[in-house]
Amino acid sequence: MVYLKETIRTNDDLLLMLDSLLREPAGFWNEFYSNREKGIPFFVNKPDENLVSYFNKGIIKPGNVLELGSGPGRNAIYLAEKGCRVDAVDLSEESLEWAKERAKERALEVNFIHNNIFDIQIIEGTYDIVYDSGCFHHIAPHRRSNYIELVLKALRPGGHFAITCFVEWGGFGGSDITDWEVYSQRSLNGGLGFTEEKLRLIFDSLEEIEIRRMKEARETDGVFGVSALLTALFRKK
Repeated sequence: MVYLKETIRTNDDLLLMLDSLLREPAGFWNEFYSNREKGIPFFVNKPDENLVSYFNKGIIKPGNVLELGSGPGRNAIYLAEKGCRVDAVDLSEESLEWAKERAKERALEVNFIHNNIFDIQIIEGTYDIVYDSGCFHHIAPHRRSNYIELVLKALRPGGHFAITCFVEWGGFGGSDITDWEVYSQRSLNGGLGFTEEKLRLIFDSLEEIEIRRMKEARETDGVFGVSALLTALFRKK
């Protein structure tokens, strides 16, 4: 009976098999977030500078938000402070506990959801904004179409999708291996790196508004910013 469970009959079976080869398990991420003092740059409780700039420029306005891979909640908290209703999803219970503590400290309501982003159930067109800071570069190539389908389903027409991800060899990681090499090596090498051209190609079903390097922020600034990351903003057509 064990072998029957490992028989590939459907496309979903194939995706699950490939997931098992490449995906970091929940335990990995729980361990990653268990030591809050280890000096990870994005552990700071500050929002991404690009996200703040979208609001300051009036490109994005408060609305319903879905955050994919919310981590310790720094962007979800900012969005809630801006008057958004936020559903923030993460695979790690450890990170969500930290995020809930941060939200409670500021008396903010955020709906933190413990789940895999590909397993969440959403009503089509629910969200004005889908935000991803650091999740996409851990998504294996065989799941990209599912990721794009999720974004498109979540957004209302005219809604915005914003992403922050590794630049190819930008300093935090950002492997430049090809999609084919991911499978020959059975590894994402700590996270895939992207270029403006790659993001433009991958998200060509959306209208591009801006793709740029994240701006460096000083320690005294109220935002998080490092040039080793790439930021992009799109609109659903």
